[in-house]
Amino acid sequence: MSSVFRAGSQLSSGSVSFVTRRTALTIAVATAFGAAALALAAGIAIGMHWPAHGGSGDQTANRVEHDYAIDQLGKLNASVAQIEPRIARLTTQVDALRDFETRLNTPRPAPRAPVTPATPGSASEPDTSATDSEGEGGPSLPPRRCTDVVPKPAGHADARHTGQQLDCIAATLSALEQQTADHAIAYAAFPGRMPADGARFGSPFGNRTDPFTHRLSFHPGIDLVARTGTPILAAAGGRVIFAGEKSGYGNAVEIDHGNGLVTRYGHASRVVVHAGDLVLPRQYVADVGSTGRSTGPHLHFEVLVNGAPVDPAAYLALFAPTPHG
Repeated sequence: MSSVFRAGSQLSSGSVSFVTRRTALTIAVATAFGAAALALAAGIAIGMHWPAHGGSGDQTANRVEHDYAIDQLGKLNASVAQIEPRIARLTTQVDALRDFETRLNTPRPAPRAPVTPATPGSASEPDTSATDSEGEGGPSLPPRRCTDVVPKPAGHADARHTGQQLDCIAATLSALEQQTADHAIAYAAFPGRMPADGARFGSPFGNRTDPFTHRLSFHPGIDLVARTGTPILAAAGGRVIFAGEKSGYGNAVEIDHGNGLVTRYGHASRVVVHAGDLVLPRQYVADVGSTGRSTGPHLHFEVLVNGAPVDPAAYLALFAPTPHG
């Protein structure tokens, strides 16, 4: 879970970028399906075409060869059985990320935050002195099918060749699973999930008439009106950096999602997490209340980018159900 704070590099202040590399994933997953089917067919062919009798008439030797073929076929089938559920899981993850990318690319008012010049050692500047990653490089080439990487030998398919193809598929899947996991972490850290189910939108983000002074004032979040005791849910995964009483907010919770993104939940009647806790998306963190500077039970919800409040409605819109009809 600690890697959630490093994987947020796809989410940047002011403009959000999320890349799933759909073309590479589509090619590789399709390749995996095709090669797995070919591998299974080749394995079956081994069992069917292994000689049942030899020219020398040595039935014992033929029996040993036949048993060996059956053993190899079993191993190949076991490899395919392990690969198939991995492909299914990967496909499901990619579909979810692709749907989210589509939402990101749909024109809508984008949250904006002040752009500050990058300074040496700042989070916005790549750290070339990092020691937690190994040096990598080489030319950028399109992915290749495992049938091309491991060309078919002359003659009939054999267990060794089929096994090499399955090893190639497994290695390709591992690379795709890692890539997808990195994006899934960034997706989980994106603060767009509704933090109070059944709540209705109240006072919006921006300038408004203050409910106490009746003068123009700035409202740094949105109000979600709900009954006292309604569960407050984390809008994304992250680490709790504050849980307690805060001036103007009453009982409040703040969660750091990495990459400069923080969410704040105010006026809670009860807080159930503590500073330092790791939370998952939509994890229960507090109850709706009316503590602090509040006229009635509601959740005051903020999204901050590099310390500056932005409109949470733009983030929540990305996870809102798509209207039909």
